[in-house]
Amino acid sequence: MSREQENNKATLIGEIVSNFEFSHEAYGEGFYTAMLASERLSCAKDIIPVMASERLVDMKSEWEGRFMRVNGQFRSYNKYEDGRRHLELSVFAREFEDITEERGFGLEDENFIFLDGYICKSPTYRKTPLGREIADILLAVNRPYGKSDYIPCIAWGRNARFASGLETGTRLQIDGRIQSREYQKRISDDEYETRTAYEVSVSKLTVVEETEE
Repeated sequence: MSREQENNKATLIGEIVSNFEFSHEAYGEGFYTAMLASERLSCAKDIIPVMASERLVDMKSEWEGRFMRVNGQFRSYNKYEDGRRHLELSVFAREFEDITEERGFGLEDENFIFLDGYICKSPTYRKTPLGREIADILLAVNRPYGKSDYIPCIAWGRNARFASGLETGTRLQIDGRIQSREYQKRISDDEYETRTAYEVSVSKLTVVEETEE
């Protein structure tokens, strides 16, 4: 496994809830996106975009309702709309396996991600109205050829307190799950639009001390 795959590893098992739709083409290769539902212990569901190459997945097949295992990376893309840039996130599939037949044998949803990257913005610490501690972390995870993925992460409780004291440039390793969250985007004085944000909910974070080679 290459180094860039080791620092960004995501595994999802869940139900595909939309068929693949065309996203973009690069060097003659088409890429398509579908949505995968991953159930939490609370029974709430995260609906996560999965991107795959037409060389990996038969885009003519009916995927909606199938139970899939996806291994890949959580990647970010800059998208321009109305003259403004915003970050789009999806799981870039490297392996895409139909395991529908196994679901009847007690196979459950799975959602796990490991990231190894650098804090690129000072963490934001806050408390909910009920007093729950939260810290927002933006992690830059390197890719080849000078590229990076910028992954929003959210830490809770003691992890949030710990993250609040970390500086920009700190190297972190994070274990967690990918989650979706709806929010209201203000369009005008009296108009709002429901949008979905994607982030990594942190279960474990570790500071990595850099050493000179």
